Amino acid sequence: MKLKPIAGVLLLLLVAAAGCVKKPAVRALPPVLTAPGGVVFAGVRSSHYGIKPFPQPAAWEKAIKTMAGHFEGSTPCAIWIVGELKRPKDVHLFFPGNGKTYPHIEFDTVDQHEAYLTAFDQAGIKVFLQVEPANADMGTLIDLVLGRYGQHPCVIGFGVDVEWHREADNPSWGVKIDDSTAREWEAKVKSYNQDYRLFLKHWDRRWMPPNFRGEIIFVDDSQIFKRSEDMVSEFVNDWANYFYPSLVVFQVGYKSDKPWWEKMVNPPQNLGEEIWKRVKQRCAFIWVDFSLRDVLPLSENEDHGKE
Repeated sequence: MKLKPIAGVLLLLLVAAAGCVKKPAVRALPPVLTAPGGVVFAGVRSSHYGIKPFPQPAAWEKAIKTMAGHFEGSTPCAIWIVGELKRPKDVHLFFPGNGKTYPHIEFDTVDQHEAYLTAFDQAGIKVFLQVEPANADMGTLIDLVLGRYGQHPCVIGFGVDVEWHREADNPSWGVKIDDSTAREWEAKVKSYNQDYRLFLKHWDRRWMPPNFRGEIIFVDDSQIFKRSEDMVSEFVNDWANYFYPSLVVFQVGYKSDKPWWEKMVNPPQNLGEEIWKRVKQRCAFIWVDFSLRDVLPLSENEDHGKE
């Protein structure tokens, strides 16, 4: 198994709210999620640490739709990180709070995501909202995030990067998710809308719930491969086959793997095709923002430009 960089990271966000916050209207997931196989989602991951300067909404839309265009029938999608790890034990949410304080949770002074989600609503892009939870209570995080953004039609799920789950208790690995915890988190998500999906992300399947599957989506963000064949083998044999028939997501494009993927004619498409043709179940591909400008257009004036 491969390690990823210290700031690593589709989101499955819940549509919920705490206390007096009105629950969002029930919205069905895209029909593509009910398809028997193939690439159902394709897009990018967004974080505040992964790409600078941070692109404007139109640039993200262009990159996401270009990625989805490589896989016929796929829905343009983003894993959108709204809460990032702040060591040693906190998570920073990129929006103002509600006047209350919560253990291991801090808020921003301004909302840094509303304009992007509004643009994605209009563009038909789907979004999984992700957190790097640290030692914060997950139920509280779900309520805060979905209470803030759950009304957006683009939001279809809530995701957890398990590598940063109580990371201070097990540095660089995170604390494993047992079956009861996974069941509890999924139930919390689905209490708002039965069609919403939870995703769990890690690069080692041993950190996933050992038996409980429910409708959880399993995201693999492994990296540091010597060649594409090694990535394909691990993604297919160690991840997709293990979690079959659950939907699986592959988060790719890390700079540690760039020495070999940059030699491909079209890295996002070529790498995706190598993997999905060997995967038996539905799957998705997400390109990370660390190398986004190397492979995907971000605007009319910024096509494959490097910072």
